[in-house]
Amino acid sequence: MTSSKTDLRVIRTRKLIMDAFIALSSKKEFKDITVKDITTEAMINRATFYYHFEDIYDLLEKVLSEVLLINLNDDFLEHNELNEGAFIILFKAITNFQKSLSNRCHRGYEETIARIIREQLEIIFYKMLVKQNAASKNEALKMTAVILSWGIYGASIEWRTSNQEMQPEEFIKPVIPYLLAGIDGQHKSE
Repeated sequence: MTSSKTDLRVIRTRKLIMDAFIALSSKKEFKDITVKDITTEAMINRATFYYHFEDIYDLLEKVLSEVLLINLNDDFLEHNELNEGAFIILFKAITNFQKSLSNRCHRGYEETIARIIREQLEIIFYKMLVKQNAASKNEALKMTAVILSWGIYGASIEWRTSNQEMQPEEFIKPVIPYLLAGIDGQHKSE
């Protein structure tokens, strides 16, 4: 019984720290946020912070990963096939995530954000590919997931830098037949 109470306290404290960090990140650049700022904002001591996170970079990574997972609605995607709808949902989630961060975050986050997005997409794509190709959990599926994650991430950067007046789904939709059928499959069906 006490372990579940402890678990709830740990979860609440972790969320309190993350929320304090998010609040501070809207006021300050990442490089200017200190552990002391976070502990003051969260009304905790330094030992509590270090119980939950190795350092401020660990906190940044965990916050971004959790926000991204919420945007990706991992549960929905995990139980669906890799089809046009899934690509559109993923692309919209990534572009929304990037837009929300660009309002809050500064340049210091870019490499970390890119890595987290690609890692999460790779996991999702791999799960979906394995589900559709149950007989073949192999390196080819892992490499396909890597290529898809980099491709979708790259397309989201292209959308963000050049075509934000176009809706994300309009931007990605013409490419989806090539992703689903492969280059040769698309030419044969034309």
